Amino acid sequence: MKQAQSMVLKSMGEVPWQEYPGHFGGALSKALVGPEHTTEGLVDFRISRYAPMAYVQVHSHAVQSQIYYVLEGEGTLTLGEEVRIMKPHDYVLVPPGLTHGISNQGLEALVFFVITTPARDSLGQEEQ
Repeated sequence: MKQAQSMVLKSMGEVPWQEYPGHFGGALSKALVGPEHTTEGLVDFRISRYAPMAYVQVHSHAVQSQIYYVLEGEGTLTLGEEVRIMKPHDYVLVPPGLTHGISNQGLEALVFFVITTPARDSLGQEEQ
């Protein structure tokens, strides 16, 4: 039987920063809404803060799509063979199977939202 979906109302300060597998040099995220909050495990919503020189290794997902939305700083986004600079209010939709990574090559913190759907990759890989 499916668990009923419930409303989530929290202060972001209540959620701890974490450095997930494949993230390096101060690439921290707060898991704000995850699969435990929705009946179908449809969404993973995080805020990330990357210190200068921090990064997530280039990777891909079997079934997950991701959206990155930059709030502060500048990041270097790798999409397949393409490299782009992301600035505040830029966003990107990364479809399943496309290799991607983001790094902070600047001197200030890079802060961005990450929305992933579905929340888990079907092949059981570590979530990035």
